[in-house]
Amino acid sequence: MASDSSFDIVSKIDRQEADNALNQAHKEVEQRYDFKGTDASIAWSGESIVIKANSEERANAVLDVFQTKLIKRGISLKSLDSGEPVQSGKEYRITSTLKEGISQEIAKKIGKIIRDEGPKGVKSQIQGDELRVQSKSRDDLQEVQRLLKAADLDVDLQFTNYR
Repeated sequence: MASDSSFDIVSKIDRQEADNALNQAHKEVEQRYDFKGTDASIAWSGESIVIKANSEERANAVLDVFQTKLIKRGISLKSLDSGEPVQSGKEYRITSTLKEGISQEIAKKIGKIIRDEGPKGVKSQIQGDELRVQSKSRDDLQEVQRLLKAADLDVDLQFTNYR
């Protein structure tokens, strides 16, 4: 009897790549002419990223530079959760966080997509902040991967532990 094949659906971020993107954005903000005299900066503050500038437009421009660096480093913008610019004294701040893990509601939504639209005989189960998908056929598993890549979910998915 053939054993089931399986893979895990996770949402993880390479912290080193995120740190590299932040450092590159920081260097670019320091060197660019249009940021001179605007007190623009980007830095880690614990687990979140704080962007500061003297105007709302400059703060959004720094965020745009950071997003560009994330894309170049292979990190999806779906994993970046940014707030609106908030005025704090004379400066504007944007606080952003990097989302990791799959929330329960999104995991249930993924499970429903697999049940409703996926091939028959494919089972999924939630394990903490990830999902395990099992099937007897590897082709069915690949079909599930194609289905989830095409689905418009608010989370960056990776498929790991393929057996």
